[in-house]
Amino acid sequence: MKFSWLIILLAPLGLLAQDTSKVVQIHEVVISSTRTNSRIEDLPMKVEVLGPEDMQEEGGIKPGNVAGLLGDLSVIHIQNTSAISGNNAIRMQGLDGKYTQLLRDGLPLYEGLSGNFGVLAIPPLDLKQIEIIKGSVSTLYGGGAIAGMINFISKTPGEQPDLDLLLNRSTLKENNANIYYSQKFRQTGFTFFGGVTHQNATDVNKDGFSDVPQLRQYLVHPKFFWYLNPSTTFTAGYQGTFEQRRGGGTFYTEKNNSERNSLDLQLTHKALTIKSNASLYHLLHTEGDFLLQGRQLNSYTEASYKWHGAVLGMNNTSESYTRDHQDSSRIANYAYNTVGFFAQDGIQLTKQLMLEGGLRADHHNVYGWFLLPRLAMVYKPITDLSIRLSAGTGYKTAAIFTTQTQLLGYKMLAALPEGLKAERSKGLNFDANYHTTIGELDLTLNQAFYYTYVKNPILPVLTSDNLYELQTQAGPMRSAGTDTYVRMELDDVELYLGYNHTIAKTDHVYVPFAPQDKFAATLAYEIERKWRMGVESAWNGHQYLYNNEKAPNYWFWAAMVSRQIGDHVTLVLNGENIFDVRQGKHTPLYTGSLSDPSFVPLWGPVDGRQVNVSVKWSL
Repeated sequence: MKFSWLIILLAPLGLLAQDTSKVVQIHEVVISSTRTNSRIEDLPMKVEVLGPEDMQEEGGIKPGNVAGLLGDLSVIHIQNTSAISGNNAIRMQGLDGKYTQLLRDGLPLYEGLSGNFGVLAIPPLDLKQIEIIKGSVSTLYGGGAIAGMINFISKTPGEQPDLDLLLNRSTLKENNANIYYSQKFRQTGFTFFGGVTHQNATDVNKDGFSDVPQLRQYLVHPKFFWYLNPSTTFTAGYQGTFEQRRGGGTFYTEKNNSERNSLDLQLTHKALTIKSNASLYHLLHTEGDFLLQGRQLNSYTEASYKWHGAVLGMNNTSESYTRDHQDSSRIANYAYNTVGFFAQDGIQLTKQLMLEGGLRADHHNVYGWFLLPRLAMVYKPITDLSIRLSAGTGYKTAAIFTTQTQLLGYKMLAALPEGLKAERSKGLNFDANYHTTIGELDLTLNQAFYYTYVKNPILPVLTSDNLYELQTQAGPMRSAGTDTYVRMELDDVELYLGYNHTIAKTDHVYVPFAPQDKFAATLAYEIERKWRMGVESAWNGHQYLYNNEKAPNYWFWAAMVSRQIGDHVTLVLNGENIFDVRQGKHTPLYTGSLSDPSFVPLWGPVDGRQVNVSVKWSL
């Protein structure tokens, strides 16, 4: 929970952003994920933005990752995949995490094995903004952006030096220390982020196994900028993440030791952009006496050109996995390569109506060619009303490392079988937004609908050998839902009410771990440049596990207060899950013995109530 959650929840309305002292119109925000660097109100696709102020606020609440920040959005559900390791995944529009494309500065760094562990361990202090597009945007970023796309945008140096120091301590034995510094000179500039997180294991429900893992995390992210001339910029950056996660009990432990090293380069000259990334990820993962150990190499290279409002480009994506000789899994080595060509253009048909079309052609070295058309529109019949409609296609090739397989555990996972078909999708998104002022009352209403159809869905199936094997399902997967928002602002008080309803099924079986109903309410009050305070509540209902087994509904409450002292120091006191809602109160979190446990799927919080205090010094 955080003060900026109010703006996070309002971001889907497409109208507001917040700085530390006032509310401003979000049309000043420039979106980079659309490749056209357009203003948000000009876009025919639905984009939500969590801006610099949201990152600053969240940095004092959850300094180590962005899971809580994204979890406040309406159709994003953060799924805890393991209480032992503390890993989690992102679900959008009721679909599994593998259908959401994750990018860092427009680069796909979280594919395959590297997308299964610690993907949300991105400190907010290192980010300028997060851009979220719901629904299919595969034309721009590749076939996997079926449920949506999330782009984490790094900070860039400004005209003045920027220094932030942050310390945090929580009641769940988490300690964070982060530093960010940036400076711009005449023809050069740089940014630097360094972060350390130390957390000790905690057995909240006293069942002999940790509900919060021991975590030792170290992050470093320097980035250099060369401004060769007014129209040419070259950047080079390195990202290193080193994690040790350990959980379990006296007789059984699980361990994730990982190293993520990434180098990215980008050259921008007028309308031409060339960017490239190479990422090496190594993992040692144990479950008792089982060992998964291997390394993955990813690369991405792209060249794009803007021409009279259109974007033309091509890219090459590669992913290879090599298991170490100590590995005891059944997972085989693989090497994939995809070459893609894409084009997008928009036409202003009338003053009120704009159309945008896109087309991508991909060639995969195993699955062949894919053609992905997309069409979107925005219609403004009056100044206060915007109506958007978009339709797009996508695909997902068979992959052994997904949220589904991570949730089941790799010990019981069979090798990827031959002959699996690629998943293909069609998606439709609609939203209408109305904003008006009645006297001193500012009122916003938003209504959205979405539908996604996935042909040949690949799901894990328990075989006669008591192993889980990925198999193509005969029937399609469908997800349909609606979002409704009402926001009211009067003087220094803001109230938000939101409701989301999503039904996701494969044949007659509900997609597991996707709450069908979510209600959220937020009440906030601010005394400018002094105090910030608020209360947040959310209800998650009608969530299903495997085989249509229904999970209990639950409420989540949080509250915070922030005090700014002078111009440089901010203190934050935050309480999460105030009423200590925990899955462990309803059912045991494991079956079997302490030496040979079998852990149940997680549908709700397991870490319970948490209070943290942070102090930030900014120059």
